[in-house]
This record gives sequence, C-alpha cells and structure tokens, in this order.
Amino acid sequence: MNLILLGPPGAGKGTQASRLVKERGLVQLSTGDMLRAAVAAGTPVGLMAKSVMESGGLVSDDIVNGILSERLDHDDARGGFILDGYPRTEVQALALDAMLADKGLALDHVVELEVDEDALVDRITGRFTCARCGEGYHDRHKLPKVDGVCDICGSTEFKRRPDDNADTVRTRMAEYRAKTAPILPHYEARGLVDRVDGMADMDAVARSIDAVLDR
Repeated sequence: MNLILLGPPGAGKGTQASRLVKERGLVQLSTGDMLRAAVAAGTPVGLMAKSVMESGGLVSDDIVNGILSERLDHDDARGGFILDGYPRTEVQALALDAMLADKGLALDHVVELEVDEDALVDRITGRFTCARCGEGYHDRHKLPKVDGVCDICGSTEFKRRPDDNADTVRTRMAEYRAKTAPILPHYEARGLVDRVDGMADMDAVARSIDAVLDR
C-alpha cells in the first residue's frame, strides 16, 4: 500500500505516519530524512545536494526527486510507503506520477488531515515539554498534575519551541493553502483523496485513517 499524508504543520501527520509504520509495516519517506541520509551515504544525488547546501542554496525539485527515486529503489519501499512532506507542489506531484510509473508503482490513497486554523493555533502555541525527559504538556489540555513539576521525572524545567507561536503557525497555514492544497484536485480526479478530521484525538484520527485504508 502506497499513500500520501497531507495536512499543514501541526496536523499530526508525523504521529499517524509513525503508527502506520509500526502497525502496517510501511516505510515512512520524509524528504528531510531522505536528504540527510543521501548526503551521509554519499550517493550521486546526495553529493549534489551537499554541494548546494554547503553553498547556501536551496535544494531544487530535481535533487529532491532524485533522492526520492533512489530511496524508492530500496527493497523495503517495495512493501509499501508513506510520503510525508512530499509532494508539496503540483510540479512535484507531476514528477512523482512519472517516477512511480517508471518504477511500476502506483499510489493507493491520498489522505488529508483537515484542521481548523484557530484550533490548530491553540494546539500548537500551548504546547511545551519537560526539558529533562521530553514529556509533552499543553497550557489548556494537559498541565502537570503538580504545577511546575514534570509528572514523569519530577523536573521543574520546561521548554517551548521558538517557532510555536501564532504568527509562525498562521504563516505555515497560508503557505500550505497556497502551495500544497492545490495539488488535491490532481488526485481527486483519480478518486484517490479522502479527508479525515485532524482535530479529533489521536486514536479517533487513527481509526478514521484505518477505515480509509481498509476499504
């Protein structure tokens, strides 16, 4: 089974992808992870990417497509994969179509995690973690049982990601709507798109995704 998970940052794609990897034996293909692995392995496309990054440039679609193509040739990807963070644009979606066709592969599902922007801002801006053990908390939904003390390790030090602020979240949402959401009609025309409520709790989202995949 080959699928794309779509949704803006903070929608829970990573959480759901990790679950599908564990429960269904799929391989998660994240462009960032693949890029770092290709650079570390010194593959031909990885060396090109390294050169671009060292010069301060942005990695082109051609390089990203090349890295994905290399990764899809690994044996484990033949058992099914999840694309997370790719394709982001219609140009990449068209390149992916051609790439999969050349390899005798096809997409089975495109699942979009739908979110409410205001609720997503609240979800992201309210989260913080224990600086020692990494346990996650939220200003409104999950505070420590004892104020200022981690439930797990007892630490009194907490931290927030600097980019977990309303302006950044809304900017990312706007970018998603402008660039990534327009690829949906490309897949809708082929009957591949299903939408699930990304604002539900994690287990409910998981059940919705499973219902799509098990049809």
